[in-house]
Amino acid sequence: MINQKFLVDTVKRLTLPPKGILAIDESASTCKKRFEKLGVPDTEEKRREYRELLVTAEGIENYVSGYILFDETLRQKATSGASFASILQSKGIDIGIKVDGGTVDFPDHPGEKTTKGLEGLDERLKEYKNLGATFAKWRSVYTIGENTPSESLMQANAEIFAKYATLCQENDIVPIVEPEVLMDGAHDLEKCHQVTARNLQVVFEGLKSANVYLPGIILKTNMAIPGEDSEVAVGAVEIAKSTVKCLKENVPPEIGGI
Repeated sequence: MINQKFLVDTVKRLTLPPKGILAIDESASTCKKRFEKLGVPDTEEKRREYRELLVTAEGIENYVSGYILFDETLRQKATSGASFASILQSKGIDIGIKVDGGTVDFPDHPGEKTTKGLEGLDERLKEYKNLGATFAKWRSVYTIGENTPSESLMQANAEIFAKYATLCQENDIVPIVEPEVLMDGAHDLEKCHQVTARNLQVVFEGLKSANVYLPGIILKTNMAIPGEDSEVAVGAVEIAKSTVKCLKENVPPEIGGI
């Protein structure tokens, strides 16, 4: 039996207005790219110094409810010798961990990607729980094209999300489910709305069929928004209305948070 109360209480803390969740879960390769642009040496110590600035920022607990960390970061310490985890806990900030292993090619579907990382996930979640984690994040990506995203990809990712979410909840960890429809392309607002709507339907069908406890999860979603190369300008209000409409019509009302 999962601890429903723990999951719901954690979701409530993470989604308490006006706070938000801060993702500092850049992988070593992503950090390397960003550091190179700034002329910063790409070393573990420099990554530690960068994360320490974010973890120890004075008063940050007034604005941030949870930090999503990278595996390396969860194990690091501040200059004082205190672990990052203990510093966040002392501020009343929940500790999250990115647990997916990044994207890989989806077989027989050129240009489409699925997400790896299920192998050994249960053992990793148990370790992260012991290190202080109360929530986790898993991301899958979808590109809008002439024939993408395919129904096959959406179904495959939904099955992966369901397995991930189930393992999280069994380990008293709130799963953040992130099915991200990317902004790449020239598609219009309506196309993104349609694709996002269908994808959300598939994702939640998969979660429900696996008996995932929906009040104990958080959805991290893209907006319904035109592609970066779209020639049609759309205002912020129209984007907001389309996004809210998409969520209200396709996300079960019992979900813990968005």
